Amino acid sequence: MTVSQSITGIVASLLVAILIVTAGSSGSISLQGVPLFAVCGIIGFLLHWTVFIPSFAFRTEHYFDLTGSLSYVSTVVAAIMLNPSFDIRDIIICLMIVIWATRLGSFLFRRIKKDGQDKRFIVMKTQFTWFLMTWTIGGLWVLVTMAAGLAALTSNTTVELGLIGFAGIAIWIFGFVIEVMADYQKTQFKKNPDNKDLFITTGLWSWSQHPNYFGEITLWFGLALVALPVLSGWQLATMVSPFFVYLLLTRVSGIPLLDRLANKKWGDDPDYQDYINDTSKLLLIPPAR
Repeated sequence: MTVSQSITGIVASLLVAILIVTAGSSGSISLQGVPLFAVCGIIGFLLHWTVFIPSFAFRTEHYFDLTGSLSYVSTVVAAIMLNPSFDIRDIIICLMIVIWATRLGSFLFRRIKKDGQDKRFIVMKTQFTWFLMTWTIGGLWVLVTMAAGLAALTSNTTVELGLIGFAGIAIWIFGFVIEVMADYQKTQFKKNPDNKDLFITTGLWSWSQHPNYFGEITLWFGLALVALPVLSGWQLATMVSPFFVYLLLTRVSGIPLLDRLANKKWGDDPDYQDYINDTSKLLLIPPAR
């Protein structure tokens, strides 16, 4: 990637962040005249830029995902601590994000330490602007994915959980369980030396080619539902969060990238062709045969 393309990516990321912060701040509690949403919204960027410095110096991507998780946790903890009137909805949203981020962050950190590297970063981490753009996008990812939840945490409106809130909690739990089970099943599959260079087709992976992503997308929709009742006006724009996760994982960096790698490795394997033809791409659906 060229320097100009990387700079364009950084500028575009910051412009999107400004739009999200502006929308989320419209009904936010203020701290000495500054919206709490805006204060918390920059935490992820500051952490990513801080960790980027030693990461580029040592040409390592090992702390990228861990920084993302730390950003989620730091942001919601700051939001709830700085909110003088947080309620049960705020506590639930905070716990949802902390539990999810801690689990996924530790899982990804252990995986990259075991694998030694992330192939996506091999060239990227040697180029300053490209690597900086990626860390900046990491800060944006944190802000956008949790925008609805952060807007609720910093909202100046209080409403009882109600049916929508409880439905959101149930959906989040369902998605979280699916993601954890899918990651566990794949980890156990890879631990078996007999499965070296094979693709998983058992457990949840017999119902979906990407059950972990299905769980991820589902839980963010659940969290957005919990947040929805206390959002109004421009705050409602933060409901883009789960749709952003869906589009990114299904159209940009998640499924498309993994499918390209899988086709490169197993594209000529008839069993693999049968698997992708008979198995749902994302939704959990019983196999065709």
